[in-house]
Amino acid sequence: MKKELVIEWKHIGNEIEKTAEEFEETGMTLSAVLAEIRMLLEMEGVSVRVDETVLPDDAPAGSERLLFNGIPVEELLEGVEVTTTSCSCASCDSCGGNAECRTLRYNGEEYEAIPPELIGRAAAKALEME
Repeated sequence: MKKELVIEWKHIGNEIEKTAEEFEETGMTLSAVLAEIRMLLEMEGVSVRVDETVLPDDAPAGSERLLFNGIPVEELLEGVEVTTTSCSCASCDSCGGNAECRTLRYNGEEYEAIPPELIGRAAAKALEME
């Protein structure tokens, strides 16, 4: 029986200018990681599907989330926690200026975009759970 890895990328982005530059960093990183591991996964009988969910622009705290087979990165990986930071981009002024953006904390560092190491580890962990 063939396994499937479904990765859902949730982000805001219809009208906020920040999207093209900053919010899409996770999407570009996800594409790069998958380009590296997709062939290996397929050789192991694992198909990969990426679903993109665009959230309303007034929901930055729910943005920049990756779910692997329905499980968020922070639940798959030990030591990863969700935090929020005050958004400092000029385009967030359009959503009230007091927006809180979702970040991840891992090994004492905070990340607005999910780093490649965490994407790869989360994919492996999600497949181990099947």
